[in-house]
Amino acid sequence: VQLTECGGGSVQAGESLTLSCIVSGYTYTRGCLAWFRQTPGKEREGVAGIDSDGTTSYADSVKGRFTISKDNAKNTLYLEMNSLKPEDTAMYYCAAQSSFGTKWAGCIFGYWGQGTQVTVSS
Repeated sequence: VQLTECGGGSVQAGESLTLSCIVSGYTYTRGCLAWFRQTPGKEREGVAGIDSDGTTSYADSVKGRFTISKDNAKNTLYLEMNSLKPEDTAMYYCAAQSSFGTKWAGCIFGYWGQGTQVTVSS
């Protein structure tokens, strides 16, 4: 299983970014997919998730600002981030469901991408 993120960068507060994650070697349409983020010294936290039928979950801190989606034909997961805040600054990771790992939003995530950095300045 390979997950490859892209789309991170440095933006000003209030601006937008869209992250992408190409998923390969995985039964893409059957499992949960999600975005997590992590800052130095803190635990990785779930940001947004989507299950096999398209049901989405969001952390309270991003509800109304972030949108997770997937394109099954392209095996790609997206995270559209609007109205970005300095506190959204983090390394963002794409994750896929597995038998063991980190539990969040009713799924267990054990496959991870390498991460893409998002920096939001005030």
